[in-house]
Parts: sequence; C-alpha cells; structure tokens
Amino acid sequence: MKAARVDSMRLLVAVVAVPLLLFVFCLDAGAVEYRSIASAAAILYDAPSTKSRKSFILNRGYPVEIVVSLDAWLKVRDAAGELAWLEAKNVSTQRTVMVKAARADVRRAPEETAAIAFQADHDVVLEVLQITDNWAHVKHRDGTTGYIRITQVWGL
Repeated sequence: MKAARVDSMRLLVAVVAVPLLLFVFCLDAGAVEYRSIASAAAILYDAPSTKSRKSFILNRGYPVEIVVSLDAWLKVRDAAGELAWLEAKNVSTQRTVMVKAARADVRRAPEETAAIAFQADHDVVLEVLQITDNWAHVKHRDGTTGYIRITQVWGL
C-alpha cells in the first residue's frame, strides 16, 4: 500500500508539477531584451572580467540582445549571432535597430504604398521611436525619420 502511494505522488509530480515548472521557465525564456551601446566604443570580452581575452569592439548605437545579466556584466548577442561579455555601464536603454537587408526603403508612413523618406543600406543603425504593428518608426542620425518594416531590421 505504501509503495502505491509513493508511485501516485511521483505520477502527480510528473504530470502536474514538471509541466508547470517548464511552462513558467518558458515564459521567462521567451522574453527578449535589446539595448544599445552607449559609449563611443565598448570592448567585448570572452568572460565577465576585464582580465579576460578581448573579443571585439562595438560602436555607439549598435543594438545588442541581452542574454544573461550578472551584476555589472551582460552577456550579449550581436547582429551576427556572436556571444560575448560586456560591462553593463556601456549600454543604454535607448532602442536602436540595424538594417539587415541589402538596402531598405524607409517610408513616410507605415504603409507599403507610402512615399519613400530615405533608403538605408545594410548595417546602418537607426534609432527606434515607436513600434506599430509590423513597422518601426525610426530616426536616422541625420535627423530624417520614417517607417521601416520590422522584417528588414535586427534588434527588435
């Protein structure tokens, strides 16, 4: 009788508790956070220490995806998919995106038929002003604004 009770408890844990924990974990794992480089040049490292090997440098405005946050360090992913560690003091909450298309049309309104405000080449960084449906209202560093399809940029 005692063995049957233990088996029942194991079954209850397997059927109810484990899927519930996985569901909660997946909710948190699905949240993607992007920030941008705040300093003129930020050094990225292969470990969370300034004594570790320097991997590469990112310029101001470059968007990064936050993968892990540890005290004063962030593990980030860049547009090429590379992972590295960055001092948290080098990032801003300002949202930017990077054009991933060879050349993207930035329109005057969030419509495919709207006039073109300007064109942005591959790897151009744009400041995000607002997200509307499948469009991002963006600002070029020269001050020109417009709307770009979110499928044409990285960082959202």
